[in-house]
Amino acid sequence: MKIFTPILFVCLLLIACQAGDAQQQETTVDKTLTEDSLKQVTPLPTTDWIQLAKKKGFDVQYIMGNFDPAKHPDFVLVDAKYADRQGLYLHKETYNAFLEMYKAAKEDGIKLIIRSATRNFNYQKGIWEAKWNGRRKIENNKDASKAYPEPEARALKILEYSSMPGTSRHHWGTDFDLNAFTNEYFEKGEGLKIYEWLKQNASSYGFCQPYSPKGSERPHGYNEEKWHWSYLPLAQPLTALAGNELKDNMIQGFDGAETAKKIGVVEKYILGIYKDCRPD
Repeated sequence: MKIFTPILFVCLLLIACQAGDAQQQETTVDKTLTEDSLKQVTPLPTTDWIQLAKKKGFDVQYIMGNFDPAKHPDFVLVDAKYADRQGLYLHKETYNAFLEMYKAAKEDGIKLIIRSATRNFNYQKGIWEAKWNGRRKIENNKDASKAYPEPEARALKILEYSSMPGTSRHHWGTDFDLNAFTNEYFEKGEGLKIYEWLKQNASSYGFCQPYSPKGSERPHGYNEEKWHWSYLPLAQPLTALAGNELKDNMIQGFDGAETAKKIGVVEKYILGIYKDCRPD
């Protein structure tokens, strides 16, 4: 028996190594991420997220909203019965996940209504410049062009709730606004029921609230938006790609664009999201 003991030890060692290699290969395969596994919000290295984004055909022009969703092959028209108006578009993967979530919410007595969906660069430019030039009032019915004559201060005030064109997650077809546009609505009554349901269930369908309350965990970015939800299987790779390839000096083509670099809009606003929505 002593003659065979070393041989037996070597055999057992080889079997253990092979099992370890198989487990490592399985982990590597897991990191390729099927769309179902993406819903589990699996952590990945940034380079893997970027590779996934490019595999899906995303680039900087897409991130900046330089396309027409009505003509883009990956976008679909939202059925008016799920929205407060006609003419809204979402990426087809986002829309399919929303339909699943909508059905589950309805079974629990919750009605989800999409109030805003994809907004491309030109759409966002219209919103931004209307606020920048005072045609559209900001909070407390203020004319930002008069209340904040210094450009950087004006941009920061508008950025509390509205994105600069080229930097909005609404460009991506991954994000939508639900039911109301005030946090107060979601703090009592029917609104609170909707928000509590979303907090408990939205992640099961791949959705996350990117703009959580501002604080030590999220010191930068837009103010809290309880109504804004993002589809992570697409938004996470897009966020990683934006952080790697979109630069502040590329944000241009609208009134007030010169403030983007001074503010650091990519780092503070595109990447200034709730930690559970981040790709890292």
